[in-house]
Amino acid sequence: MPEEIRCAQPPLKFIPPHFNPVVLKLAQWCLPILLRFRLRPWLPAGIVHVETKNVETLVKIYQQFQAGKIRFLIAFRHPEVDDPLSVFYLLSRAVPKTARQLGIKLKKPIHSHFLYDRGMTIWAGDWLGWLFSQLGGFPIRRGKRIDKRSLQMTREILLRGEMPVTIAPEGATNGHSSTVSPLEPGVAQLAFWCVEDLLKANRCEEVLIVPITIQYSYPKPPWQKIDWLLAKLEADSGLPVKSGEYNLQSEAREEIYYQRLLCIAKNLLSQMEEFYQRFYHQHLAEISEDISTNPEKIILARLHRLQDTALRVAEQYFGIESQGTFIDRCRRLEEAGWSYIYREDVSDLNSLSPFARGLADWVASEADLRMQHMRLVESFIAVTANYIQDKPTVERFAEILLLMFDITARLQDNTLPGRPRLGLRKSTVTIGEPISVTQRWSMYHKDKRSARQAVTNLTQDLQEILQSMVSQSVV
Repeated sequence: MPEEIRCAQPPLKFIPPHFNPVVLKLAQWCLPILLRFRLRPWLPAGIVHVETKNVETLVKIYQQFQAGKIRFLIAFRHPEVDDPLSVFYLLSRAVPKTARQLGIKLKKPIHSHFLYDRGMTIWAGDWLGWLFSQLGGFPIRRGKRIDKRSLQMTREILLRGEMPVTIAPEGATNGHSSTVSPLEPGVAQLAFWCVEDLLKANRCEEVLIVPITIQYSYPKPPWQKIDWLLAKLEADSGLPVKSGEYNLQSEAREEIYYQRLLCIAKNLLSQMEEFYQRFYHQHLAEISEDISTNPEKIILARLHRLQDTALRVAEQYFGIESQGTFIDRCRRLEEAGWSYIYREDVSDLNSLSPFARGLADWVASEADLRMQHMRLVESFIAVTANYIQDKPTVERFAEILLLMFDITARLQDNTLPGRPRLGLRKSTVTIGEPISVTQRWSMYHKDKRSARQAVTNLTQDLQEILQSMVSQSVV
């Protein structure tokens, strides 16, 4: 989350890609440093090893791409903010190394263009927009309104670019290595558009989507740091602090930590429920009696109720109807909030009278505050009832506790919190088998209804493939 916005801003400009091979070389040279050390508060890194699996598949795809036989998109899982470092390692280290081992000569650079959320340059700074542009990236604005400039750029690159395009189909991080958030349909739609554009150009390349998953693990389980973080969250939420249980036997320790986590969750939920009832006059729906005997399901039901309440508070302010999934509602709220802050309806903010400018600044400041209700919901978008209980690994404890830390830290300080580093991590990057979009074209091009269904089917298939890939992991 950026520093508090206190005044209206000019419209957000599109940042076109200006790929610079020299900047790419420098970034590749700096990669070991970027992986190991925290250079920014919001970039945890601390990755000591990147393991790559099934890289041969991606090498052969690049070989076909450079031979003019295919066009392709990379669709990668996006659990954490530092996932791009793992993808960068894959393309700059693992693919060239595997290609040499296979005796396959690939033309340099072995890289890709990529899309990123326009909001990243807001909270990280303008320097990030410059860097991403030099590395071949360009932004897209999420929301109900179509970002025509970005989509047109993507179509042009998919059709004529010398590198593929990398996209995170989840649209945002969810903090869960083992749970894939519902995918947005953009990747599927872009792939079908690529097929359409190739046919219009009388070209016969096949269009593929290459699924990639990224998962994190701790080579040395940081149970002592988990104990410390539990104690910190207990203190921050007003509970009695317990600690020193990390030396217990595994099953006993995990059960104690699980109960402490549940206690923190219940306490935070109770405080937030009271907050919305008392200060926003919200009525909370009753929890179904069918789950009254399952504490995990009760907490999940309360969390979903709280998320719905938080979104409704923001929606009421912006005059938006409460429709669709939580992710759909978050996207609409972000778009509405940005329209209040980044004023496209005002040609020159400096030309406004002091009084009118004061009103604009007031609106921007309040819109930024209202959007924080949406940020709260985004943080817990992928939480499930039995995420830890199904597999009580140190990684899953860490993921849930870090999400809780995000919420408590943001409420205490209106700047982007620097997550505590619980331990050095290993990143595992797995390349899945490519999906042929060209083979699905016959259904897509029948009519508009068939096109929508084809996009939906492809998105669902990609979702299932990514979830299957992460479910096979031990994390």
